Amino acid sequence: MPISLAVLEQVIREAGSIALTHFKDLKHLEVTKKSPRDLVTEADVAVEVFLQEALSRHYPQYGFWGEESGQSANQSSRWIVDPIDGTHSFSRGQYFWAISVALEIDGELIFGAVYAPALDDYYAAEKGKGAWKNGEAIRVSKESSLADAMVATGFACLRSYLQENNLARFCRIAEVTTGQRRFGSAALDLCLVADGQVDAFWEQELNLYDVAAGALIAAEAGATLTDFKGNSGVFPKQILVTNGKILSQILPLM
Repeated sequence: MPISLAVLEQVIREAGSIALTHFKDLKHLEVTKKSPRDLVTEADVAVEVFLQEALSRHYPQYGFWGEESGQSANQSSRWIVDPIDGTHSFSRGQYFWAISVALEIDGELIFGAVYAPALDDYYAAEKGKGAWKNGEAIRVSKESSLADAMVATGFACLRSYLQENNLARFCRIAEVTTGQRRFGSAALDLCLVADGQVDAFWEQELNLYDVAAGALIAAEAGATLTDFKGNSGVFPKQILVTNGKILSQILPLM
């Protein structure tokens, strides 16, 4: 059965409704820790269970890799899912969190969607066909000066207590840019680059389910995706996404 973008949007929005039900009743939300600084809530689990069942029902030919449940079935052609990217923000009643769903076939990202239910923003992309926000085509910004740029980053490395972290890199870049943001959801950070709201995003020590959907959306909107040395590709442990025009200026600071 061919992929239907309308069916996928319906499924992902239904998952968003499940998440919002929990989000509106946070005082009763069950929160546990996978590690000292890594939270998981009952909403994460509920959303992932729903997505795995719904996607398997519509498209049984594909396997599944979810942040909470791991890998199952066919992994050469699979859905890659982060049920709630930005769980800490979610658990505190902040709006910047998202459901991330990507389809990967033989190592190539084919479809990606990132839905922020609290904002009701739905980003999607299909390989070779562009990227959209709420049904409207989006493109990266035209900013060509790093000095005037708005950049975003994150600190998953600190959550893992890594000595090789993002602090010095952040300080170098913050000193020479106009605006710096830390939103707390890599999936949405990538979409903001795609939408021209942010000119560059970088982070380290992420997982593929954090960035798969957003990476395709950014690429289809005209972004460059590299590692910190400028090698092209999706490198979740070291990802730099720019509008292309400031890539050569930011790379020496990475």
